Amino acid sequence: MTRGELYRVYRGSREDPRNYRVFVVVSRQALIDSRFSTVVCAPIFSSFDGLSTQVPVGVDEGLKHNSSIFCDQLVSISKSALTHFIGTLSPQRIESLDHALAVALDLEH
Repeated sequence: MTRGELYRVYRGSREDPRNYRVFVVVSRQALIDSRFSTVVCAPIFSSFDGLSTQVPVGVDEGLKHNSSIFCDQLVSISKSALTHFIGTLSPQRIESLDHALAVALDLEH
């Protein structure tokens, strides 16, 4: 598992496609590689509101349609739940993600 990877996380039944959400791993690599059981992730939604805390993504990242990463809704997810790999962000998208995270967390950038 590496920073910038996208995973489908199921909530309940796998038969119903509405029971999952795609997340991108945003934790630093040192935490991902550590013994800790969770990592910080940002959800991906099929909408884009043009906010500076959202990063557009789509088929280039392994998704079925255009979507966006919502950096204002970070969550901690168990590494064991991140089993259905979807794709990986390009270096340019990771740079956009870093900027959106800095805005969301009110950090200097």
